[in-house]
Amino acid sequence: MSGGEELTTELRDGVGWVTLNRPDAGNALTPDLRDALTDYFTTVSSDLRTRAVVLGASGKSFCTGADLRRRKGLGGDDRPEGAPAKTMGDAARAVASGWQRLVASILDCEKPVLAAVQGTAAGGGAQLVLACDIVLMAESARFIEVFVRRGIVPDAGGAYLLPRVVGLHKAKEIMFYGDDIAAREAERLGIANKVVPAEDLPEVAEQWALRLARGPTKAIGMMKSLLNRSLDSDRVTALRDEAWGQEAVNATADASEGMRSFVERREPEFNGW
Repeated sequence: MSGGEELTTELRDGVGWVTLNRPDAGNALTPDLRDALTDYFTTVSSDLRTRAVVLGASGKSFCTGADLRRRKGLGGDDRPEGAPAKTMGDAARAVASGWQRLVASILDCEKPVLAAVQGTAAGGGAQLVLACDIVLMAESARFIEVFVRRGIVPDAGGAYLLPRVVGLHKAKEIMFYGDDIAAREAERLGIANKVVPAEDLPEVAEQWALRLARGPTKAIGMMKSLLNRSLDSDRVTALRDEAWGQEAVNATADASEGMRSFVERREPEFNGW
């Protein structure tokens, strides 16, 4: 296992386990922790040893968003004399280079990413959940688009991701009111794939991740890309992407193994390339 006191990572049986470890702060992300998490997903995307990822957290909360007590100044230190500490464009650049980069690193990761949500996912933490490919939640967990309570607009891609999961009108309700959404309701809405007792969450997460880690990694990565792009594509573009996806994946060793195992009437043994 590697990592500092705020983030731990481990690779086990092809599964990368990355764990937020700031329980006393609700696993809120400091700028450094946010960037370290972004770097992790960027790195494992091309790592042939890592074939699936589980994003989890320690303590009672999954992630309560940004740590506002330790955020960096928006304007930077190199400003001309007389300039204000904050000018137009500062906040937009900070969001684009920070939380939006993190969410994009999960969406663009070539490996399937599972969220093991043991507690509250609020603010930016809610968007981390939405960015993951598979979401497992403990019965006691909650999902909260908390931004309206603070008088601010959702960031980290929330207004893009949420309606694609729950539909436009339900997304408006969730964001306009900012109410807590219990795990079972999150499952009903399609935010969570499965809800389990809290004590079973680690075992279920491992079972689901191992199934993916033993699968045809390149094919799953291509499926992820096609599915993520599908709601933004017209029919012609989507079918063209599908055809080229077939072209690329059919050349992989795992595709050859899948065909051989079918002919030989045995279970395939995929290597991930």
